[in-house]
Amino acid sequence: MAALEPPVCDFGKPAPDFSLSGVDGRIWTLADCMGEKGLLVMFICQHCPYVKAIHDRILRDTRELQALGIASVAVMSNDTEAYPEDSFANMQQAARLHDYPFPYLLDETQEVAKAYGAVCTPDFFGYNAGFELQYRGRLDASRRETAPADTIRELFEAMKTVAQTGHGPERQIASIGCSIKWKTN
Repeated sequence: MAALEPPVCDFGKPAPDFSLSGVDGRIWTLADCMGEKGLLVMFICQHCPYVKAIHDRILRDTRELQALGIASVAVMSNDTEAYPEDSFANMQQAARLHDYPFPYLLDETQEVAKAYGAVCTPDFFGYNAGFELQYRGRLDASRRETAPADTIRELFEAMKTVAQTGHGPERQIASIGCSIKWKTN
């Protein structure tokens, strides 16, 4: 499994709209997910060791960002037939078990991942209240293993800045992770 890095932030690029099924049984759109001051769109899954390494930090950061007016949404775009650990039932179980503070959505057609240009899990897209891309970086220095507890919280600090100013930091380090598991047919 090769580790992939997404491209750097394309500042101001508009967030692609979507309409996806959530693990809570409702259909979610981009507008439904937006917070007062912005939105963090995360492409994650259950099986990826890079996601597993930062799972608890994702939960911590999204909860803290919520208090700053930044909402979050997680999208799972992997081929669930080839990767059954990422099935909708397992997504529901993970969301319940960990009390996800954000909608967890299934991108069954993989069209949303393609529209965003997502390439790996995790892949983070931070938007301001105008739906303009301001962050396309990593959560922190973690890789397949969790970075030390005193690691700089890059994503949190960037999105805090977006909440305060509407703009993300100029310097961003790309996320790294497992490739999106694209369907072959």
